[in-house]
Amino acid sequence: MSRRGDSWQDEIHRILPGPGDGRARIDYPAIRNLVNTYLVRSLDGTALRFSIPALLTAPVPGPGPGGDGTVGVIIEAIKAAVHGERDLGPIAGTGTEHPGHCLPNIEPVTLTASRSAIGTDLWRPDHGNRIDGDGVHLVVRGALPYPGAPTPARILELEERFLALLDALDRVVRRVPDRDLTAARDLSIDQKALRRALPGVGLVAFVADGTRPARRFTRFRCHHRIAGPKEGVHVPFRCPQELDPVEVELAGSGRVVTGLGIRQREVFAVAGSNAEGKSTLLHAIIAGQDDHAAGDGRELLVSVNGVARADAGERGLSGADVSLFFSRLPPGVGGEPRAAFGQGSGSLVMAHEIQTALRTAAPLLILDEDRAATNLLVPGCLQGDGVTPLATLLATRREVFGETTILFAASSLDILIAQADRIMQLSGHETRALDRREFRRRLDRYLAGVREHLAAQE
Repeated sequence: MSRRGDSWQDEIHRILPGPGDGRARIDYPAIRNLVNTYLVRSLDGTALRFSIPALLTAPVPGPGPGGDGTVGVIIEAIKAAVHGERDLGPIAGTGTEHPGHCLPNIEPVTLTASRSAIGTDLWRPDHGNRIDGDGVHLVVRGALPYPGAPTPARILELEERFLALLDALDRVVRRVPDRDLTAARDLSIDQKALRRALPGVGLVAFVADGTRPARRFTRFRCHHRIAGPKEGVHVPFRCPQELDPVEVELAGSGRVVTGLGIRQREVFAVAGSNAEGKSTLLHAIIAGQDDHAAGDGRELLVSVNGVARADAGERGLSGADVSLFFSRLPPGVGGEPRAAFGQGSGSLVMAHEIQTALRTAAPLLILDEDRAATNLLVPGCLQGDGVTPLATLLATRREVFGETTILFAASSLDILIAQADRIMQLSGHETRALDRREFRRRLDRYLAGVREHLAAQE
């Protein structure tokens, strides 16, 4: 355990006042001790971990809507320059015994804004990394080789290292082309303005033609909302003409783009065989609540906020309302259908999640066959009379779904697909429209064939 005299944190305010009297400096008003401002020895004792708030006065587009997009370009430019600018090396832990501990600082990020707490361990635009009237605010983290206990000479050396780091940050930011900063700002405005405009044109989501929803996961970006674009073959999305493509004008860039509009109160099916990208598209529509940088592939896929999803999963229920689907509860579950208690099965949990989305008037509810209790979605010959599956509710009590749009992915749930207002099929990762009436006729012929086949086996 370090003695009090070995604490670099006690010296941080002696080190920080010196650096940055010029175009880059310490962001004093933003300092929050041991939150965004610290200088501490690593647990293994080999490194000095740091975080400092910096203020850069390089000329960039002013504050206002879209500033997070501009900050995203700046941060990514710094990450890209780390291995070429020696004085930026501390951000990556260069020279320390375990530079891997600093990899989150330089992991590329294409997420520029999100209302959810995703990617908070990565360096990206947020409340600490932003633009305002004073300049570009950044929270810079990294590590240096542990120099030993503080001494006047070592304190001076660290002051010089931080001064060099600030100067290097300023150099990199000034090299970022103005056109890149402006384009990033406009793209952020495009997404925010389109998200606000969707309800006014009767939509809950818009998937632009050219969208590339598939993801590449890494150690630090292992969730679809933060993951970057897939490398290699990546089939772009195109809205089939039969699904009535929507044309929108973007507020920031002024561009006009076309794509698929998911409508308010509709039931929309994404159908297809295995491994065709159905779940990937649903994930991308969920991620449409976030803003993305150019090159992410989802930057013009925009969804309203408040998207809900319902999945199967066993967990405890405490007053869960499942009465829309269950007229009586199975043995072992206490209470009654409007307030169930106990260990819930996959279908009970999913029923509760669907009803929660409806009760809170979620604008969009997403269901995926791969994550669902299928016996809650379609009827079967062994299903008890106390259960009403989703397909039956859509056929007989459509009004109970209120204002909520239902978007689902399915491969084998033909009876549910038949209740959709519009059906889009993915085949070879490309889209085509299925006419609802024709699909129902095909399903009828298929079921007739099944009946004949079973009868012939008697």
